[in-house]
Amino acid sequence: MTTAQAVRARPGSLAGVIDLRLLRDDPDRVRASQQARGEDPHAVDVLLAADERRRAAVSRADGLRAEQKAFGRDMQVASADERATLRARGGELSAEVKLAEAEQNAADEALRPARLAVPNVIEDGAPAGGEDDFVVLETVGEIPTYDGWSPRDHLELGELLGAIDVDRAAKVSGARFYFLTGVGALLELALVNLAVAQAVAVGFIPVIPPVLVRPEAMEGTGFLGAHAAEVYRLEGEDRYLVGTSEVPLAAYHAGEVLDAARLPLRYCGFSPCFRREAGSYGKDTRGIIRVHQFDKVEMFSFCRPEEAAVEHRRLLAWERQFLGALELPYRVIDVAAGDLGSSAARKFDCEAWVPTQERYREVTSTSNCTDFQARRLGIRMRTAEGVRPLATLNGTLCAVPRFIVALLENHQQPDGAVRVPAALRPWLGGREVLEPAG
Repeated sequence: MTTAQAVRARPGSLAGVIDLRLLRDDPDRVRASQQARGEDPHAVDVLLAADERRRAAVSRADGLRAEQKAFGRDMQVASADERATLRARGGELSAEVKLAEAEQNAADEALRPARLAVPNVIEDGAPAGGEDDFVVLETVGEIPTYDGWSPRDHLELGELLGAIDVDRAAKVSGARFYFLTGVGALLELALVNLAVAQAVAVGFIPVIPPVLVRPEAMEGTGFLGAHAAEVYRLEGEDRYLVGTSEVPLAAYHAGEVLDAARLPLRYCGFSPCFRREAGSYGKDTRGIIRVHQFDKVEMFSFCRPEEAAVEHRRLLAWERQFLGALELPYRVIDVAAGDLGSSAARKFDCEAWVPTQERYREVTSTSNCTDFQARRLGIRMRTAEGVRPLATLNGTLCAVPRFIVALLENHQQPDGAVRVPAALRPWLGGREVLEPAG
């Protein structure tokens, strides 16, 4: 069966989030995951109780419907004298069925928010703790040194090159926006082309997705929970601007059953991204590190759940390949559970060195979302054993502004020129150096 022939089902029909069988079989593991994230473990008990109530309501409704069906058969063979008595029981039974179905609907409604309140169960080995409790897995490359001169920051360099203009962007759009001009615009196109070419070379399908999506897509990928404050919503449209093409790529196969023999199915999306940056007042106010709009190349993979951990390492390896091609010093961190998004079971970040800040800053991130998003979006796979949820993973290959920051600062020369890494030169007309505009 081809992807185009995939069987379609109602998106979200699995009422998805975490696997309820895991919850029932090993609630202590889910509680431990909550504690590692810094979340309330009591939410697990609330979900268990809601699940139990729903199962009891379903069982009662099913039993009464079966009794009603059998009653109909009895009516067909009953004598005239028996039918009068049976009709009275039939009326009672009909009322009981309606009441049981109403109770089942109420139990379904109560179960949904209880499930949405519990994020994905973290992967074994993920560090516990908050934002500062990450574990450094590896440091790569040499931090640049400066003999007798001080490095300029990316904004000063961008202005010297005629590449970045934040003053006119503030006039046009407000704070945290920017123009890329001249060689800056060419540099973005070069980065995007290099990233997409690398992804296509290893089998990714390139995609330019819509960036306005329905609420189901945002909720299905987990961006309307803890991340809701970061999202732009269009009033009167009931649509959202995406903060990453992960959202439309994940929802691309919503409600479908994919052929497991064709997995992994990998997409490479290029799109603008929009983030409100709520709660970041006073942080990274200079330059283009933290902005409201930027372009990004995103990797997305649908695979078998049992292969997800290996696929996660592949995505990380492709991110590292891109950083290596740009000759950037970086480190890889294992993100702590309390700093994971609600959908991620584990996440690795690559952080490039920023010389003028004298610290590493995130430039790529890759998350294993196991079957969490797939359950929400009703995406399953067909195997020889039957139909079951699959796993989804995502990975940033190139978030353009942060890569421009890292490139300009790490490859700058004393006169304000910037050396172009060899891998990027074919996409910049063979330029070896970006010269100040003069």
